[in-house]
Amino acid sequence: MNQVIRCKNCDEIFMKTPFDQYPEYEWGSDRSLENFRCIERDDFQEFLIHHHGHRLENLKIIEDSFTSDKVYSEPIKTSFYKATNGKEKFVIKKFREKIDEPLKYQLIPGDYSLKCTAIEIQSEEISKQLKRELKPPLPQNKIDAFLKLYHAIAEDIDIKDLERIPEESHHPLEVYYKIDDIRLMYLLRNCRNIFKGQEYSAMEEFIHRHKDDGVLLLKATYKIQLTEIAKPSKKVISSPLPLEKEKIIEKK
Repeated sequence: MNQVIRCKNCDEIFMKTPFDQYPEYEWGSDRSLENFRCIERDDFQEFLIHHHGHRLENLKIIEDSFTSDKVYSEPIKTSFYKATNGKEKFVIKKFREKIDEPLKYQLIPGDYSLKCTAIEIQSEEISKQLKRELKPPLPQNKIDAFLKLYHAIAEDIDIKDLERIPEESHHPLEVYYKIDDIRLMYLLRNCRNIFKGQEYSAMEEFIHRHKDDGVLLLKATYKIQLTEIAKPSKKVISSPLPLEKEKIIEKK
């Protein structure tokens, strides 16, 4: 189990994992077996030696507090966790600048929040799905008119009025929501100005079919807002404290 350890003297942290004692392997320039070597390592012991005589404490990562500025699968990104020692709240920044660099961790006193910056419709996906499902196909000008109508409705929506779908997005800062019933009725009513007869019936079925978990979901984009707390300068007495083994909850 991963464990977050903070040096109270330096405000540096160490993420203790089962991989801290894994060796590194190096090849020579010719990549021959003779030039292959194993380098033993113990990252945690190096941290303890570097902070010998300092006051250390365990931090608990707050469950479901993970966020990131890029997709989950991106190896070079900046991620954030919330953590606490029971009294103070911290933000842990995890990042790397190059793919071959080890992960770096920075402790930031304070908190972060997510602010919604935009609510969009999935225009391209809607257009493709309409062309795929509706037979005979709709004229392009009517598809464009529908997208314009739906976009105008989305522009006037408050994110607080929407229901978030439970499925996770591939991007931590992109969240999908269902359109509320009032605006759904408004959308259907105004579709009568674009589509007539069988076309309207087909569009009504399309809207009901995709409003809860399909292309008609609204995509909200968020940004991370950090709130740092200035810590008063104070002298910290060097007095090493034993670290107790605790179960730390971390979202993968």
